[in-house]
Amino acid sequence: MGTPKAALEWHGATLLHRTVSIVARATSGPVVVVRALGQDLPEPLPAGVLVVDDPREGKGPVQGIAAGLAALAGRAETAFIASTDLPFLHPAFIRRVLRGLSDAGQDVCLPVARGYPQPLAAAYRVALAETAERLVKEGRLRPAFLFAECAVNRLDDAELLADPVLAALDPHLDSLLNVNEPADYAAARARPAPEVTVQLFGPLARATASAAKAPAGTVPAGTVPAGTAPARNAGGRGPRAVRAATVGEAASAVGLPRDRHVAAVLNGDQITRDPLTPLAAGDTVFFMSADAGG
Repeated sequence: MGTPKAALEWHGATLLHRTVSIVARATSGPVVVVRALGQDLPEPLPAGVLVVDDPREGKGPVQGIAAGLAALAGRAETAFIASTDLPFLHPAFIRRVLRGLSDAGQDVCLPVARGYPQPLAAAYRVALAETAERLVKEGRLRPAFLFAECAVNRLDDAELLADPVLAALDPHLDSLLNVNEPADYAAARARPAPEVTVQLFGPLARATASAAKAPAGTVPAGTVPAGTAPARNAGGRGPRAVRAATVGEAASAVGLPRDRHVAAVLNGDQITRDPLTPLAAGDTVFFMSADAGG
């Protein structure tokens, strides 16, 4: 690839930043990043992320799974484990896989989708850390050895897409597309940003409505970042459909400044002022003034 996958640029941030943030959005517990011993990670990382070192180099995915699960001991009972290079990972996919683990009462929920098992886009019980560690010590490094020693709920494409939310938001299971070659990354980066809905409240809505009523030529021209599309239904107070990969891109698409006076609420339940917060298809972003009276 020429550049570590974690550091590949993704709409102003990195692939690692996006993956970590999407996992954090879809889960309620801590997020752990497992790195090679002494590996430098690209900054910034979202606040609260726990970074742990993989104690053994070159032992493959089971070693990384063991290290990540061990770091969560006493903090969580289940975990979604993802590789860094899933640029289209959707929160709805993560929730569906985690639910598959909870509903079945088994040890692993393993998507077997797009023709392959997906051990690095799967859900695991944290208690499997000891089993994974033992397998590494025995030199049994393939995920199949881990799955042979526990109860696995395997979900194929049809079972995954039986979830109506996932089927609507990620109908082709693009959550599982990874970037292994430069051409993969170039193709992924060339895709349009996800379509999201933006709505403004309070002074922001009033200011935008006033600007929309101004005579032609009186409003300065704006810029739309690459990967976004001009807002539909622009000028009113109602929701607007835009293409944006981050909160910052969504703000720019509707002409909002990127400053500390503007706060965003994702889907009504997550407040952020970080313009690099990633968005996924179907998100709704409510913008409001962070000042009193907004």
